Amino acid sequence: QEGQPIYLAVKGVVFDVTSGKEFCGKGAPYNALVGKDSTRGVAKMSLDPADLTRDTTGLTEEELKSLDDIFNNVYKAKYPIVGYTSRRILNEDGSPNLDFKPEDQPHFSIKDEF
Repeated sequence: QEGQPIYLAVKGVVFDVTSGKEFCGKGAPYNALVGKDSTRGVAKMSLDPADLTRDTTGLTEEELKSLDDIFNNVYKAKYPIVGYTSRRILNEDGSPNLDFKPEDQPHFSIKDEF
């Protein structure tokens, strides 16, 4: 909706991509990525609905390298982190993931209850 923030997740990290609405907003080329964890689509550079998932199973070395490059040099470099998907901060049984480490952005702090 107009005036609402635009969020998308990559590798379980939720970014506010509102400042890039010409790329991710309604009717924009990458709008299919928003509102979900689109890790696979980013890795494959695919907007196919079947690829708009967090699943990285079967990705090639080249696709995984591309994913890391885009994650670090585009998303982390340009957009603020506003949260994390539950799969990143919780274990399958719902208990806290003690290995969870927030991404290093100075304007983001994680609350103790996580």
